[in-house]
Amino acid sequence: MLHPAQSYRSTVCAILVALCLPAAPPVLAAQGLLLVDQGKPATVIVIPTTPTPHELKAATELQSYLRRISGALIPVVADAAPERPAEILLGHTKRSGKLLPGLAPALLEEDGFRMAVRGKKLVIYGGKRKGTLYGVYTLLEQYLGCRMYSPTVTIVPERATVTVPAIDTTIVPFFRFRQVHYLNGFDRAYSDWHKLQSGEDQREEWGMWVHTFEPLVPSSKYFSTHPEYFTLQGGRRLANAQLCLSNPDVFTVLTAALRERMTRQPLAHTWSVSQNDNLNECRCDSCTALNARYGGSSGTMVAFVNRVARAFPDHTISTLAYNYTRSAPTNIRPDRNVNIMLCSIECNRSRPIATDPEGASFTKDIEDWGKLTDNILMWDYVVQFRNLLDPFPNLRVLQPNLQLFAKNNIRQMFQQGAGHNVAEFSDLRTYLIAKLLWNPDCDINAEMNDFLAGYYGPAAPHIRRYIDTMHDALERSGKGLGIYGYPFDAIDSYLTPALLRTYTSQFDEAEASVKNAPVYLDRVRIARLPLEFAILDISLHDATPELSYFDRKDGKIVPRASMRERLERFVALANHAGIQRLDEMGRPPDEYRRAVEAHMLVSVEGNLAYGKPVTLLTKHSEKYPVGGARALTDGIHGAGDYHGNWLGFEAEHVDAVIDLGAPATFTSVAAHFYQEIYSWTWLPQSVSVAVSDDGKEYTPAGSITGTVPETEGGVLRKEFRIDGPPRTARYVRLTAQSRLTCPGWHIGAGKPSWLFIDEIVVR
Repeated sequence: MLHPAQSYRSTVCAILVALCLPAAPPVLAAQGLLLVDQGKPATVIVIPTTPTPHELKAATELQSYLRRISGALIPVVADAAPERPAEILLGHTKRSGKLLPGLAPALLEEDGFRMAVRGKKLVIYGGKRKGTLYGVYTLLEQYLGCRMYSPTVTIVPERATVTVPAIDTTIVPFFRFRQVHYLNGFDRAYSDWHKLQSGEDQREEWGMWVHTFEPLVPSSKYFSTHPEYFTLQGGRRLANAQLCLSNPDVFTVLTAALRERMTRQPLAHTWSVSQNDNLNECRCDSCTALNARYGGSSGTMVAFVNRVARAFPDHTISTLAYNYTRSAPTNIRPDRNVNIMLCSIECNRSRPIATDPEGASFTKDIEDWGKLTDNILMWDYVVQFRNLLDPFPNLRVLQPNLQLFAKNNIRQMFQQGAGHNVAEFSDLRTYLIAKLLWNPDCDINAEMNDFLAGYYGPAAPHIRRYIDTMHDALERSGKGLGIYGYPFDAIDSYLTPALLRTYTSQFDEAEASVKNAPVYLDRVRIARLPLEFAILDISLHDATPELSYFDRKDGKIVPRASMRERLERFVALANHAGIQRLDEMGRPPDEYRRAVEAHMLVSVEGNLAYGKPVTLLTKHSEKYPVGGARALTDGIHGAGDYHGNWLGFEAEHVDAVIDLGAPATFTSVAAHFYQEIYSWTWLPQSVSVAVSDDGKEYTPAGSITGTVPETEGGVLRKEFRIDGPPRTARYVRLTAQSRLTCPGWHIGAGKPSWLFIDEIVVR
């Protein structure tokens, strides 16, 4: 007997290659099973007398689609009815076994199916979950030419006579859990058609998903009375960090909380007991000793989760292999009912993991975990996670990466996309990944061409050329591709000024090809949004005279009207496309516009500091130099993220002296600062100003204390302005006090924090 993986590889692959043909409906054999004859039913659909919900849905879906194709309403009857000469047998009917002797339902697992024509009978017999339903969708797509490119874009060919060839195939998908975390994947009709676990399926099957230490043992409830339950680092306990897994009371509290939740959700089978989303593991003596015993932090985690799993033997307990627990342990293995959720968050996306030198450590982790257990769910990232509209040429690594996971017997797959948000090529990505999760060896180029032709019509060749040009450019550059990038990061690889011009021409041609087809034109313009975002965002760096928000005339900086218009068009189309957030932080298009408009405000007229030299008495970071000290008086305000004209200081205060060149009278000194706590960046705790005539002796001129909470999320740009009576001085010294390290509740607790400053204005 073949293992399902072996069966998939050896007997089904040849069939599936044929099933992955391009969009045109297949040419049917001259002799086939007649389903509809000139608009009249030529058969009936037979289901079990007591069908499962999925068998019933399979029948209604097949009936509905055949009616849309031919106009014929094929009857649906129970298998208790008299046998007809021509029948479509769906699910576990009484006569399916007679037509398919030797059928072993267990080999079909949950979602596999057997589909065969026997005389005038078509049998679709599925696994115990949704196998029959998936068989129906395979029939509709691969043999009858139907397509579902998105929840709102479907293709149903029309013909009066419907025939199927002499089918005889058994398909068992290798990945038994298949979820694509994109907007379309949350749609039940779409996820069923593409054989995915929908968000609704996940909620039914999983009681808790990930990062569950905090909800199970909340620090808000226990830290004040039991700080010993939580991380010990640097001699102190940390709230909102991790749990002390060596503390026996933590096990008692956690399992009690888990049992109470299971009582409320009795149908949920899998429950996550997993670390919070931060790096602050406990380093008490007992936890450190366990780490040494088991070869690392993952071993301590597995030991704890094994104990939980033994307390709940009828459930699966899932835990993360993520960040500090990513590498497999030694001297211990996960119990039978423990699921390991292995995360690829650190991997480069410009090359397949298996052939990328940077991926060697992750490949080893895959292999090491595979030696310990076959109950592994891969959490793989397939989106530009930081900026959802950033062009992200990773399509060529999707297939080899999934094949690597399959080769190492990882049979559960969660593909992290943009969630409920519209992102770059969302519909295309979801479609391709769904095809690969069902068959990682399918002809992915044919599937892409199929999608592009159906979705973009005559513009498809232009869109394909754009995709290929960008991927080729990235490969030629030899650069990496991370999920926490910005468009400007690729200015020397796949988003060079020359390539941006090429991409613009390609989209101009794409739009021209469908100018008289409004539906296609709208889709092409939405597909263009990532290119426009890249141009707008790179221009925030004043990258070239062309890629800039400003013109320079007669020594003055003038905001460029054409860029403002471009920004307005981008925001209007993004809102039309239903884009609610442009990045992981949740910034909507209108907020992005406001941030860019703030950048386009120049502080030139009346600013005594404009263009004046600045001496830094503390050192800025070379990671974000933006021209050094001169960026503080160049008249241009910082952009909506810390990459654009913000001067960065890591674990350092700001101490800057502006030389006005001659004594001048002023009443205010202001500077702008930036907070984005997810990026370990906070506003200053205080800002003070002092003045001097000789640059040696300074007189205090005022100070201001920060009022924004350190926990305030999102992106904050705040002006710290100190007003006072008129003062006359040549030198102005501005000091901003950094917090220097991340607070104890933060993911980076105790590690260096950042302080970003932009324009200093003296008026």
